Amino acid sequence: MINVLKMGEKKKAGAMLVRLVSAAGTGFFYVVKKTKRLHSNNIKLEFRKYDPRVNRHVLFTEAKMK
Repeated sequence: MINVLKMGEKKKAGAMLVRLVSAAGTGFFYVVKKTKRLHSNNIKLEFRKYDPRVNRHVLFTEAKMK
């Protein structure tokens, strides 16, 4: 099936992109998708991920995209 939008129609907003910033203060970040369900409940994402600038896993917290 091919989705064809007629003039004036908008596609429903799906997941939005957010930035995960390192808590180590290195400035390193990941960009991930955040689902509509998490966004509507005002849940902030936090993950332990690898920061190559300090060579270890650290906490990454959600921040707004610039």
